[in-house]
Amino acid sequence: MHEWALAEAVVATAKRAAHEKKLRRITAITVKLGELQQIEREIFSFALEQILSQEDALLRHAKVILETERARFRCRVCNFEWAFEEQNLSSEVAEAIHFIPEIAHTYMRCPRCHSPDFEVIAGRGVWVAALQGEE
Repeated sequence: MHEWALAEAVVATAKRAAHEKKLRRITAITVKLGELQQIEREIFSFALEQILSQEDALLRHAKVILETERARFRCRVCNFEWAFEEQNLSSEVAEAIHFIPEIAHTYMRCPRCHSPDFEVIAGRGVWVAALQGEE
């Protein structure tokens, strides 16, 4: 399950950032989840809780805030930008794109010029967006 590996990476990143900022305790970790990232939020959240509960005082009581970054695309032909939800895709196609984002070009076109040549400019990945803590 990649949710556990991602949770471990988030904790490791938070530790590293806390040491760099000379924090003695982290009170909150804000984690951004890209809309196109195939992740089970409940499993990911559970994994974070379990991992944090085993940590030392630096992280043990940190509150985790999960936020979704909506997917956005930009056409390489006409530079038009649009959001994933604006495509009105069937649930099966939307699920396929969530599972393998690279196939988006098979099902989607630029709403303005209808080109299949576009890039994902937001909504991919998992990252620590913010840390709150005490010095």
